Amino acid sequence: MAIKLEWSEEALEDIESIATYIEKDSPTYAKSVVSNFFEKAEILKEFTELGRKVPEMNDINIREIFVYSYRLIYKIESNRVLFVAVVHGKRLLENHDKKYNKT
Repeated sequence: MAIKLEWSEEALEDIESIATYIEKDSPTYAKSVVSNFFEKAEILKEFTELGRKVPEMNDINIREIFVYSYRLIYKIESNRVLFVAVVHGKRLLENHDKKYNKT
């Protein structure tokens, strides 16, 4: 069975905010960063468990991969990978619990 990649509204908003912030200094770099989020995500179709378990969460199905200094956080489900958030590597995940438990 093929794994589907899906993006939560919150994750897409996170990417948009990151791009807007970077774009102030470099529109070209902003496009590159955004492209990298989606390129790295594609790898997970084949290797869903590539990322590490999110240290703050007690669930092996909630994982993350790093894209530059950002954490691309995703949840592995039976037939899909759901991207739930993109946060800076130095940010804590408090207040994000509800994102990870949605289906």
